[in-house]
Amino acid sequence: MDALLVLIAVTAIGGVVLLPWLRRRQGAQQARQGLSVATDPVSGHGFAPAEELDVRLPGPDPELEEALEEIRRTHDWRPAAQLLAATGDDWERRWQRVQTLAGAAAFELAEQPGRGGIWLRTWRSEAPKDPGGAQTHAQFLTVQALRDPSSQDFRMILEEARTVCREAALLAPGSPVPYITELAVARGLGERGAEYEALWSEVARRAPHHMGAHLAALPYWSHKWHGSKQEADAFAERAAATAPAGSLLPALPLFSVYEHLPEANLVHGLYQSAVVERAIEGAHFALREAPADHPVAPHVRHLLIWFLVRAERYAEALEQIRLVDGHVGAVPWSYSPRPAAEYAAYRALAVAGAQRLDGTSPTSPPQPPTQPPTP
Repeated sequence: MDALLVLIAVTAIGGVVLLPWLRRRQGAQQARQGLSVATDPVSGHGFAPAEELDVRLPGPDPELEEALEEIRRTHDWRPAAQLLAATGDDWERRWQRVQTLAGAAAFELAEQPGRGGIWLRTWRSEAPKDPGGAQTHAQFLTVQALRDPSSQDFRMILEEARTVCREAALLAPGSPVPYITELAVARGLGERGAEYEALWSEVARRAPHHMGAHLAALPYWSHKWHGSKQEADAFAERAAATAPAGSLLPALPLFSVYEHLPEANLVHGLYQSAVVERAIEGAHFALREAPADHPVAPHVRHLLIWFLVRAERYAEALEQIRLVDGHVGAVPWSYSPRPAAEYAAYRALAVAGAQRLDGTSPTSPPQPPTQPPTP
């Protein structure tokens, strides 16, 4: 079985991770109502209750969480500006933080039309030369456009986002972040392959092994957008094969596999197939070799949990769950209208499955859905 995929819808992911901001309030509310299969089996394991799962971030980032809380409380842009200034040229972490700040502004605007996210507008008007503000504004516009591609304003907003991306690039010439955001803009505008390759070369020149950038670029070459499974496969495998020591790029084929899974799984043992197993092992290898605090590692761990549960490798899934539990702002959960509940259900499957295989529980875990949630 050959298959392949990604995120960030991720983003762009909607990458790793953007458009889901606009669905998180509903997800949290539904999670609070309780999902018995997702909560009962995990009691006593020290995991966060479903209603306390943080749908904003894929993993802990205390400095970012503190800044978000200060912004929420004061509606002041300075905590965001100070955070990004302190982040400096840690490009992976900066990409993650810009995405989250932009997502926060988009989420606020969705909750309070006309009023929410005013701190971002103020940031841009009071500090127009701040590259952090420009980067966050560009990402915010991209989120706003891609959340509804059928809108009559879709192309207009993306064109504005591209203008702000290029302004941000001039304010910080060495930063790959504006170009990574522009990857999603170009995908939405349907730019031709040669134009997209030229844009990708600007990213690669500044940060050739940036995991977040690869997650943002992969959807363009997938069959859902402007490429094919074969093109996405080639992109992911090439990145994995040329990755330097300590890189997360060997995990990229797992995202490609996910993107190109069949909508209806009629193949028995799909998740034990050679292609899936090889992608899982690539993700395991990347996580072992990369720094423990790599800011994109939680994205890999969350997708790995999804695959390990479906492959009935419950003990391995629990190992990953213990490292990210409490935060669920990542693919695949962010593709669901109920990200917290979706994650909690898989967590429960892992706990129940591990207990059953250990002989500590007679209860067989319920089976997961037959296909991944639709982004």
